[in-house]
This record gives sequence, C-alpha cells and structure tokens, in this order.
Amino acid sequence: MATATDVSPATKLEGGSFFNPVEDENDDTLGNMSQTNAAKPPRSLPAMRHCTSSAWLVERESVMGAGGLKSPPPTETSGFLPVFRSGSCSEKGPKQYMEDEYICIDNLFQHLGSPADFPYLGAFYGVFDGHGGLDAASFTRKNILNFIVEDKNFATSTKKAVKSAYVKADHALADAKTLDKSSGTTALTALILDRTMIIANAGDSRAVLGKRGRAIELSKDHKPNCTSERLRIEKLGGVIYDGYLNGQLSVARALGDWHIKGAKGSKSPLSCEPELEEILLTEEDEFLIMGCDGLWDVMSSQCAVTMVRKELMQHNDPERCSRALVKEALQRNTCDNLTVVVVCFSSNPPPKIEIPRSYKRRSISAEGLDLLKGVLNNA
Repeated sequence: MATATDVSPATKLEGGSFFNPVEDENDDTLGNMSQTNAAKPPRSLPAMRHCTSSAWLVERESVMGAGGLKSPPPTETSGFLPVFRSGSCSEKGPKQYMEDEYICIDNLFQHLGSPADFPYLGAFYGVFDGHGGLDAASFTRKNILNFIVEDKNFATSTKKAVKSAYVKADHALADAKTLDKSSGTTALTALILDRTMIIANAGDSRAVLGKRGRAIELSKDHKPNCTSERLRIEKLGGVIYDGYLNGQLSVARALGDWHIKGAKGSKSPLSCEPELEEILLTEEDEFLIMGCDGLWDVMSSQCAVTMVRKELMQHNDPERCSRALVKEALQRNTCDNLTVVVVCFSSNPPPKIEIPRSYKRRSISAEGLDLLKGVLNNA
C-alpha cells in the first residue's frame, strides 16, 4: 500500500464492504455520494471479508479488438468459451485501518441492467489500494465502471475509454467537496468483453495470469525507483527520497492525492494515467490473480500462481484460493492491508500437467562392446 507521511491514517468511510449494485444504485455519482464526517473515528471494520460469484459467458458474434468491438478474423477457429467465476478476500492485516476496496462483477450485461446499447457479455474486476483514508478508494470503486461504459469512445475505442475513465475519476476526486483532498488510491482493473481482456493499472497493485501453471504478469508495479518512472518523475521536477516520491508517497502513479499534484491540469510527477495490457483469452488461460502490494511484497507472481493452481485442482473454488493467498501472506508477515481477487475462466479445475517421458537412444562404442565381451568370456 502507498503511504503518505503527512496524511492522517483516519478512515473517512465505512470499509469492509464489497460492490453491491443495489446498495450503490443511488450513490454511484459524485453528487449523491454520502460521506461520514471527516472528524469522526472510523466505524468498526470486520477483520476479513470475501465474496464469490459466477457467470457463464455465452458465445457472441462480436469480439473486441484493440480499437473497440469488431467481427472476429476469418482465421479464428477456436471454440473456447470463457466461464467467469470469481472469489475475493480482504484483510486489514497489521494496519490499524482497512483502506482497500475491490469490485467483482462476473456478469457485466446483467449488472448494467441489460441496456439495448450494450449487446455483448463480459465481466469487470478491480482492486483499489487506498492511502490517507478510504475516500479515494471508495469513490473510485463506485464510479470507475460508469466512467468507462459511459465514455463516448467505449464502443469504438475501448482502450481509449478506459484511459479516459481514470483521468475523469482523478479529476472528480479533485472537484468533490465532501472528499478529503489528501486521500489517494491505486487502481487496477480488468475489463473483459467476450474473450478480450484489458488490464489497466495505475499504482503498485498487480495482475498475474495463470497460463497452464506459468505466471504471466499483465501489469507493472509503478514504484518511484522503477527506471522508467524515475525518469518521468525527474523530468517533471519531482524527486525521489528513500524510495518515496517527493519524500511522501511510495507509488509513482495514483488517483487523488491532490495535496501533492497541485492545480488540476498541471503536469504532476504523480500521474493518474494507467498503463494498459490487452490479451485474447484462450483455453490455456486458466485464471487471473489481482492483488494489492500487501500480497506481492511477500510473494512472487509464480509462487501465487502455483499455489492457486494447486488449490483449484483440490477444490475448484476461487474464493478459497483468495483466502489461502491472504492467509499465506499474513504468515509471511506482510506489513500492509491485503486484498486478493481470483478470477477463473473455466467451470472445471485446471487439468493435471502431464510431463512427456524422455525417449533417448542409447548406444555403446566398439571399444565398450569389446570390453563387455571380454568380461563375459572371463566370467
């Protein structure tokens, strides 16, 4: 989790809840979002929270490409149909307050109310690692999906719509009168339409794909000491002190934190722009792990994939997988909040990986053959 040395750790909103479209129906917009008094202490937060759900993804005629939705190429012969099943778990760990939020939507079409202008199925997931209070993480969780699907470029250039949504959410945090300007959050989202998955990341949360037992990292941790981030920060006049941006923040990209960014519209070393990765899911893609840095600080991507795959082969339950990762991270003495989302792309557990036996031709030299004959004759 990102930390700010000059930000009070007091939580501004009630935590310990996962996305509920019914509860959030009237507060998904900036104007209707209810807030607790900033001076009040945080409400009692549960030690652990988790949820699980599933939805079948029906085959459709359109498949999303890099620019938007388009017809599949003539060479596309795969009959693979993803099945979305997700489980999540969140634990405050050794921290005093819980500042993480997350979203699990396995049936995007149903969640949006089956609108006529949304004629394709998909899913949406997100992990938001807040700092300086829960305001920014909670607001982003409630609004980021709306910013994406309501963008004018959504149908024709989906990746552009996702990038734009992050900027809109960041600016909305600056304009909000009832939100703490010193609150910020990382944002990691996965938008899946048919078989195409777009990962967007701003911050140090991480998305890892499990591909037949191999860990494929789909996002980059935006730490200030990362070479590309350091060059960008220094070019914009920022400094890195002891691994912290301007000596205050342990991430190089985040939404909110307007006490650091300054005036809206100015170039800030702290960027809200996400990096995107797009892939076309195949039958080899078994599951996706999304987690905040509290997990990755104590566990490698490959270790997490190996662990989840073994768990799925035993019980095929993504929720239990997410709980197992959180438990393991706690046993490894993580120092942060923990939030993990596991998304499966099949209704069946991962198949056992068969390692082909090695067949080698073995021969003996003429000298060796003569030696062997001599030994046998003497015997």
